[in-house]
Amino acid sequence: MKNSFYLLVSLLLLIGCKNTTEEKVVSRVDTLPFYDDPTFTPKWLSKKSDSLKNFHSIANFSLIDQEGNPITNATFANKIYVANFFFTTCPGICPKMAASMTVLQKEFLNDDGVLLLSHSVTPETDSVSVLKKYAIEHGVVSSKWHLVTGKRKEIYALGRKSYYVEEDLGKKKSEDDFLHTENFVLIDKNKHIRGIYNSLDVNSVKLLIEDIKTLQKE
Repeated sequence: MKNSFYLLVSLLLLIGCKNTTEEKVVSRVDTLPFYDDPTFTPKWLSKKSDSLKNFHSIANFSLIDQEGNPITNATFANKIYVANFFFTTCPGICPKMAASMTVLQKEFLNDDGVLLLSHSVTPETDSVSVLKKYAIEHGVVSSKWHLVTGKRKEIYALGRKSYYVEEDLGKKKSEDDFLHTENFVLIDKNKHIRGIYNSLDVNSVKLLIEDIKTLQKE
């Protein structure tokens, strides 16, 4: 009986150690690369590099959030933020993306230096009131997480030409082609892209959290 007890304890400890190892995710590097094209080929640059003066950055925008407040680049001045694209009636990947955004919101809720930005890809139906209802249903903290609507042309141009969120490279698309992706994009304080992550993958979201912490040290 005594031997059986020690065997059971040993097995439980082994399982516990295994789970701890599987769940621990750390940033891959001490500093994050920069990205300037849809292939997401990393560019390893010093933050003092002259190359960054004309490096790709997120274009200026003017949108409106779930509270009816104007949201522009100035909203994210000197902030790190995570951007994604969704729509409120999406039955597929969007609920999972919202769940991942909620994880980020909880992790950085008391950190004013980190914000979240979700663009509606159906702005013609996702009005301010619709976004507000969605925000309430998903526990969105408006000071942390902005759900935005605006002109469809502007939102789609941001997604494809600024954030590079779609993965089907080489296929020319117009505003009429629907924009839908599970990717999260990490943006630094200078509007530069510093990472892309699969929001449906738990470990990818954990890595994003660690990469944000790495970015905060710059």
